[in-house]
Amino acid sequence: MLYTGQLNEFIRLAEIDNTNCDLLKEKITDGLTVIWALDELKIKVDGSEHTFPTNSVLFLTEYHKVEVLSVNSARLIRFNRAFYCIADHDSEVGCKGILFFGASQFPKIAIPDAELEKFDILWKMFAIEMVSKDDLQNDMLQMMLKRLLILCTRVYKEQTELTTFDKKQLDIVREYNYLVESNFKTKHQVADYAEMLNKSPKTLSNLFKKYNEKSPLQIIQDRTILEARRLLRYSDKSIKEIAYEIGYEDIQSFSRFFKKAEGVSPSDFKKAL
Repeated sequence: MLYTGQLNEFIRLAEIDNTNCDLLKEKITDGLTVIWALDELKIKVDGSEHTFPTNSVLFLTEYHKVEVLSVNSARLIRFNRAFYCIADHDSEVGCKGILFFGASQFPKIAIPDAELEKFDILWKMFAIEMVSKDDLQNDMLQMMLKRLLILCTRVYKEQTELTTFDKKQLDIVREYNYLVESNFKTKHQVADYAEMLNKSPKTLSNLFKKYNEKSPLQIIQDRTILEARRLLRYSDKSIKEIAYEIGYEDIQSFSRFFKKAEGVSPSDFKKAL
């Protein structure tokens, strides 16, 4: 089921099995994806294998490269930011929210047994609205999506102990991750992001340490190396072109950065694929 609007906004709902599992790896520009595993699901995300048990839900951005290994039954929701999650929608369930704030990792939840009925009912209501044809369909679908994301956010916060974390501080962490996602190709220093957030690099470092996260610099480096691996693995671009694309003016600096992170040179990494 696919809804498209007049401003290129879209949302797709699909019941997935082994006959249409290619939808899981469909590449959509500016798209966000929710995958609900109804049975054990095995996929590769950016070359790494993952197995998700029944009633796991994972959250992916357009930057993740998905390969399907094994799927029996799953549910898919995919939408673009024109439909929901516009760039200035800064809330816990927006594109800067905790479910979609960084592409170097992907949050996931396990639906608790006590919450499963809520998720099932919401899915059925969602499917009904997908086939409704009236002037309120867009608003209703956005409402259904927001409700789903709120349910998922609540579970995620409980399962990651984020409910004990100060909301203002968590907002800074989310904003930092979002800014890195938007600017990592041109800004490689923590000070760049600290300035955008009107914080000192030391304040960010202390905050991320309290949050038990990677350091601010590590988040930048991990996002950069992830992009480098993706381009080396999935594109035909030369190493020089890749280095330039992710913000390195010379191939030597990029090669040193990549080898320090991966233990092999970019050329050796590409040869081994």
